Amino acid sequence: MAGGPALAAKCGNTAAGFPRWVEETKKEAARKGFNQRTINATLGNVSYKTKTIRLDRNQRSFKLSLNQFMQKRGANAIVSRGKQMKKRHAKLLNSLERRYGVPPGVILAIWGMETGFGGYMGKEDTISALATLAYDCRRSAFFTNELYAAMTIIQQGQLTRKQMRGAGHGELGHTQFLPSSYLKFAVDGDGNGRRDLVGSRTDALASTANYLRAYGWKRGRGYQPGETNFRAIQAWNAAKVYQQAIAIIALRIDS
Repeated sequence: MAGGPALAAKCGNTAAGFPRWVEETKKEAARKGFNQRTINATLGNVSYKTKTIRLDRNQRSFKLSLNQFMQKRGANAIVSRGKQMKKRHAKLLNSLERRYGVPPGVILAIWGMETGFGGYMGKEDTISALATLAYDCRRSAFFTNELYAAMTIIQQGQLTRKQMRGAGHGELGHTQFLPSSYLKFAVDGDGNGRRDLVGSRTDALASTANYLRAYGWKRGRGYQPGETNFRAIQAWNAAKVYQQAIAIIALRIDS
């Protein structure tokens, strides 16, 4: 149901046209196969988020130098805690490496960078954030697709609307998956029949390893810039400083 993007109504750059956009999107969602219960649970209670737009226009940290970015993101603290988490979750992390080929340091670097090891996964209403960005003209097609992906997760019963709270751009869970990536790469790591990247640490970390493997991670190969597996890290985040930071932090955790 979260197939190709379809712009249900004219985008806008102020809140003025948002209510009309929502009504048109409800009709489009029904045509795409979403049931009325899902539409009511999502688009039936949605609001325009000025904060989301402000965050989208102000992503300055990715323009910092690598050293500035590492300092701003607390790289030393992530490494220190990452080493502790590597011992604490050794059984899980070792099992993930056996299954997916991704060493613990890489998974821990991503987990630490994204949410401080699950300490802060975001409090924004995901559906409202995604609807706001889908309506906004800057990247309307991209976020319309993400909105429908989020609605699909709810319709499948993987998460409820209440559970779907996260970062300002609709990222979800311990390692901040966008909904489309959630649908493609999330796995049921703990075997309870659901793919819950918000409530299950095991599901989230297994899904992170699965994501990297899907993007070409090769067991036993290096992951620093210029090495085979750095390409998979590049697929995780488009910002060069972020990619480099993950590689450096991961190596320090694993050393």
